[in-house]
Amino acid sequence: MGKIYVVGMGPGNKENMTFRAYKAMEDSDILIGHKTYIGLVEDMFSHKELVRSAMKKEVARCEETLKLARDGKIVSLISSGDAGVYGMAGIMLEVAAGSGVEVEIIPGVTSANASGSVVGAPIMHDHATISLSDLLTDWELIKKRLDLASAGDFVISLYNPKSFSRTTQIVEAREIMMKHKGEETPVAIVRNTGREAQDYVLTTLKDMLNEEINMFTTVIIGNSKTYVTDGKMITPRGYKL
Repeated sequence: MGKIYVVGMGPGNKENMTFRAYKAMEDSDILIGHKTYIGLVEDMFSHKELVRSAMKKEVARCEETLKLARDGKIVSLISSGDAGVYGMAGIMLEVAAGSGVEVEIIPGVTSANASGSVVGAPIMHDHATISLSDLLTDWELIKKRLDLASAGDFVISLYNPKSFSRTTQIVEAREIMMKHKGEETPVAIVRNTGREAQDYVLTTLKDMLNEEINMFTTVIIGNSKTYVTDGKMITPRGYKL
């Protein structure tokens, strides 16, 4: 029997990768993942066997990983961010259940954490992460989560906010949030976090749709106490200064 590492590699650059994540990939015979993620690490691990997979092939990817491990290989199944946050950890554990193959989950820096650090300290207080992708979750349930998180005055990080085929969800999400959050609530729009094309905009809930938002964007919406100063977005935790 081999072994499976399910690796959260953070944003994809070595500087934001944990030592543990790098070591797991270095100790592996094979790295397998979505072609975008393999592309982010192929220069670092060009001496490894690299297996690229397509979008929406997550089950097949895990089945192939399990087969390789049963053949005696040490395999790293890689995800960006943290493998346990919209990543491959859960499905790999489900596929490998009862197989006898060891599966070790390697945590990574999430997109929300990495994006937050780019713009300041926007998630210093209670925080909700919501994906706007309705491929695996019913849109009505996503809307309910948006409504309740906004009513609870959570800082909200939106993953998968917009794609070529999904253009209306971000519009509806903003409408839901504006029922509970003021229109001047600070919003950070961070694109390509931790990668060469990284950039960001600080705007407001009222104006956020005027900015470019795509699948490589994390959108962070503040709570009622969040403010911007010196070009940084801050959500105070309540310390007396």
